[in-house]
Amino acid sequence: MKTLIKNALVINESEKHKKSVLIEDKIIKEIYDIGAVLPQADLIIDAEGMWLLPGVIDDQVHFREPGNTYKADIFSESRAAAAGGITSFMELPNTNPPTITNNLLREKCVIAENNSIINYAFYLGATNDNIVEIMNLEKGSVAGVKIFLGSSTGNLLVDDKKSIEDILMLSPVIIAAHCEDDGIINKNLEVFKKKYNDDIPIKFHPQIRSEEACYKSSSEIVKMAERVEAPLHIFHISTRKELELLSNKPLNKKNITAEVCVHHLWFNDSDYDRLGTKIKWNPAIKKESDRQALIKALKEGKIDVVATDHAPHSKEEKSQVYTKAPSGAPMVQHSLVVMMELAIQGYFEPEDIVKWMCHNPAALFKVEKRGYIRKNYYADLVLVDPNKKTKVLKENLLYKCGWSPLEGEEFTTSVHSTFVNGEIVYKNGTIVETKAAMPLKFVR
Repeated sequence: MKTLIKNALVINESEKHKKSVLIEDKIIKEIYDIGAVLPQADLIIDAEGMWLLPGVIDDQVHFREPGNTYKADIFSESRAAAAGGITSFMELPNTNPPTITNNLLREKCVIAENNSIINYAFYLGATNDNIVEIMNLEKGSVAGVKIFLGSSTGNLLVDDKKSIEDILMLSPVIIAAHCEDDGIINKNLEVFKKKYNDDIPIKFHPQIRSEEACYKSSSEIVKMAERVEAPLHIFHISTRKELELLSNKPLNKKNITAEVCVHHLWFNDSDYDRLGTKIKWNPAIKKESDRQALIKALKEGKIDVVATDHAPHSKEEKSQVYTKAPSGAPMVQHSLVVMMELAIQGYFEPEDIVKWMCHNPAALFKVEKRGYIRKNYYADLVLVDPNKKTKVLKENLLYKCGWSPLEGEEFTTSVHSTFVNGEIVYKNGTIVETKAAMPLKFVR
């Protein structure tokens, strides 16, 4: 099967040029300049007026399988991700049971092989005592090791300093860290519980899970990683203060890298009054000054990756009082159009989005032949229509949980088509069921 996408504005590697792309046998076979003689193909797509991007690689999602499939699973959430232009995901270990052994990791891969419509990889969860499992990882097939320095499910909280240092020194793959200090958070929580009991107003969430809690945790692990010269990737940076810990050196020269999530770039603490616990995340959405600082840090190269931390819960769970409402929300279906909207608002360029959501995740995790529009790379691609709006409505959501914090929002652009390994998995509002998905491979 040969597919030709012609006349698209290709946004790739800091450039925009009108080109045509030939796909054959999962691979980008050739890229043609405008005016070149184009070959025959089984399927010809005239993409005049549309933008062609590499498929988005989301380095942080929670798809809830196994154990909590009443609110999400790999099948449902990979479909939603495909509708959002995401072609590859890396999924976190706080499932039930937590993914803390290589056997459990392999079991997740089998589930994804049978059910995902986009490419997949998984993290192993670190604990205080599973260093042998970490050392025995197959580094070519595992996204990384996730270390929770703030509370999580099961026994995933790593709070023993010797264990943290061993993980940093002995892991054969990159360490990704959730950085919040439980001691500070619990102390803050008790202050508000004395005044409000469990029904704490959500506006106090960023004071409970505070800047101080984030900075204390992230600064401590950065010091440890620097001391042992270990690669460390800090997930979901949310505060201006933490930016002091980061460098704007080129990505391939850094040992300490960072990610920011779409919701920390889109919302600020004034949105709690409107959206309540729908935007309760850990780390918390904070001040507008933090949001602006995160955007500036992206542009300066201090933050390297934009992801979602997609974490669905049921509406019933999220509607509970503050102390019982879980943190997290679904985002994969609209992360790309949210970022495009920020570009339209003048914060950055579409080329920047491609760098942060496609190129840099591929480069940082050393993903094999993905993240770029290059000859002989896998044909993971997304066509964006810059002239067709996206209205987020309950009836067009693909999440199993059935809701989004973005409901009612209208965005200027839309995802027209998503290609995974050369096959269309999403087109104009319709999911196309395929077996195109592949496990991600890492060249380490």
